[in-house]
Amino acid sequence: MRLHDKVIVITGAARGIGEGIARAFHAEGAVVVVTDILAQELQELADALGDRCCAYALDVSDEAQWQAFTQWLEQRFGRLNGLVNNAGITGLEAATGPQDPEHVSLADWHRVHAVNLDGTFLGCKYAIQLMRKTNSAGSIINMSSRSGLVGIPGAAAYASSKAAIRNHTKSVALYCAQQNLPIRCNSVHPAAIMTPIWEPMLGEGAQRQASMDKIIADCPMHRFGDVSEVAAVCVLLASDEANYMNAAELTIDGGVLAGSFQATPKD
Repeated sequence: MRLHDKVIVITGAARGIGEGIARAFHAEGAVVVVTDILAQELQELADALGDRCCAYALDVSDEAQWQAFTQWLEQRFGRLNGLVNNAGITGLEAATGPQDPEHVSLADWHRVHAVNLDGTFLGCKYAIQLMRKTNSAGSIINMSSRSGLVGIPGAAAYASSKAAIRNHTKSVALYCAQQNLPIRCNSVHPAAIMTPIWEPMLGEGAQRQASMDKIIADCPMHRFGDVSEVAAVCVLLASDEANYMNAAELTIDGGVLAGSFQATPKD
């Protein structure tokens, strides 16, 4: 029970990595508040977890919704001990056109940054305010990506937003330290973790399998990562075991970013 009695908010929790983090945190004893715009799936998750979990519909790009949510949190729990800014989109889910640097539309660029970057900024802003007001020690975990460390030609807005999240994490950590607030902020950088967000990028039919084979071939560990492996790192960051970890960036990529890699030829 490494997170016993900690009140922790997880955004984008209805599916994928967010859902995995919610389940892991709940199993470790946290009081979990899951948020998403996918209200039905979110409520199904909360019902499945049962006690110590509640759902709250939240569009992370809307500041007014964050303000109302923060007031609700204070009234309901009187404190906040953790926030995982996980909500994010690639831009490929419902794109009106290409997402490369030459052809991506300004509207698509803004939409991706509104969810990924603005959502993270607003989450940090209101978490700091609530933690300060309630004198709560807390851990903020920002979900960046391998794409925040390298360029992604076919998803320029996504890569840009994740790089900004990486940098903002450090600003938040330093600001809280300057303010003598017991609030840590770290970023997590997953690579190919098999979740629904990957479906638009993989394609369909033979193209899907070819895309998966290419990703696996480029990974030193020869596989996709699992949601549980990201959740385990987040459990550590949210726990008191990581009290001296601040402004860190943790990659979960199977060794992809270690350097050049050539797979051993098969016999």
